[in-house]
Amino acid sequence: MEKSLESPVLGRGAQSRAVPTRFGLATREADGDWRDHMEALDGPPVKLRTHVTEENPRTILSFNQSPDIFFDRSINAYRGCEHGCVYCFARPTHAYHDLSPGLDFETRLFAKPNAAELLRATLSKPRYRPKPIAMGTNTDPYQPIERRYRITRQVLEVCLDARHPVTITTKSDRVCDDLDLLAEMAERRLVAVAISVTSLDPKLSGKLEPRAASPAKRLSALQKLAEAGVPTHCSVAPVIPAITDEFMEEIVQRAAAIGVDSVGWIPLRLPHEVAPLFREWLSVHYPERGDKVMSIVQSIRADATGGGKDNDPNFFSRLRPTGVWADLFRARFRVACKRAGLGKAKFELDCTQFRPPAVGGQLRLL
Repeated sequence: MEKSLESPVLGRGAQSRAVPTRFGLATREADGDWRDHMEALDGPPVKLRTHVTEENPRTILSFNQSPDIFFDRSINAYRGCEHGCVYCFARPTHAYHDLSPGLDFETRLFAKPNAAELLRATLSKPRYRPKPIAMGTNTDPYQPIERRYRITRQVLEVCLDARHPVTITTKSDRVCDDLDLLAEMAERRLVAVAISVTSLDPKLSGKLEPRAASPAKRLSALQKLAEAGVPTHCSVAPVIPAITDEFMEEIVQRAAAIGVDSVGWIPLRLPHEVAPLFREWLSVHYPERGDKVMSIVQSIRADATGGGKDNDPNFFSRLRPTGVWADLFRARFRVACKRAGLGKAKFELDCTQFRPPAVGGQLRLL
C-alpha cells in the first residue's frame, strides 16, 4: 500500500471529509499548485473544532427486528461521535444528514436534550411492554459532550424510576460518573455494562480511536464497575488483523484479573464508506502493512465464489467471519478464555419490576 503524501489529521481518526457517492451528493476535490504554498499564503491551518447541534426528535426509542443481535430496542442520545474511532460501523449514518462519514462524523455532532422527556412519555403508554433498552449501539453514550449535556444520566434516571432494564456499551471511563445510579440499578438486576478494549498500546489507541479513553482507563473503569457489583463485559472489539489481534490474549487475562464477568470478541466490519476511510487511515499510519491487513480482512469475508470483500452485510455471517484466519482468531480467543477462567456470560435482566414512570416529570421518592 502506498503511503499517503498528505499530513495526518492530528487528534482525529478519519483523514478526510469526503461525502458519500451512493447518494449523489456534490463532491469537491482540492487540486492545484497553490496547495504547495497554501500555508505560506494563508498561515497554518485552523484546528478542527467540534460543533454540536441540538435537535428535538419526536421519538427517542428505536425498534429493530434484526435476528442476530440481542436487543430489539435502543436509545442513541447523540448522532456522531467525538471519539473518532476510524473503524466505527456507525459512520455511514451521517450521510443521511448530507454530511461526511469521515471528519464530519466526529466533528459535527447532534445532541437530543429532550431524550429523557420523550422516554418518559413512551414508557408511560398503556400498551408499552418492557424489554432491555440498549444504549451505545450507534454512537457512544459517554462521549466527551456527555459531560456537558448529561443526557445519558437523565435517561438512566428515568429507567431507574420506571425499574426498566438497560444495557450500556461504551469506550469511556466517563461511565463511572454515573456509578451511583448503575450500582442501584445493579442491585435490582436492571443494568449490565460492556466496555470495549481494542488494544493495550496507548499510542496505537491514540491513532485508532483518538478521543476515546486510554486502554488503562477503560480497564480501570471495568474494575470500578465490577467492584460496585455492576455486571460487566469486556469486549475485545473490533479485532483488526495485523494491527490489534496481538493484544487479544493479554486483554482477556487482564479482564479476568480485575473481576470482569465475561469477555467476547467481534471482528472488524467495514460497511459502506468505512472501508475507504479505513484504507486511507492505513495509508497514513501503517502503509507498510496495509495490503496485508486488507488481504486478511477480505479472506474472512469471502463470498460464495471464494472471492474476498471488505464487508459482509448479511445477518449472522456479518458477525461470524469464516476462513483460516477467522478460525485462528476464534481458537486463540477460546484458549485465552480457558486459561483465564472466563466465558461469555448471559446477563439476565429483570423486566418484571417495571412500573410506568411518574407523571408530570417528577421522580418518585421511594
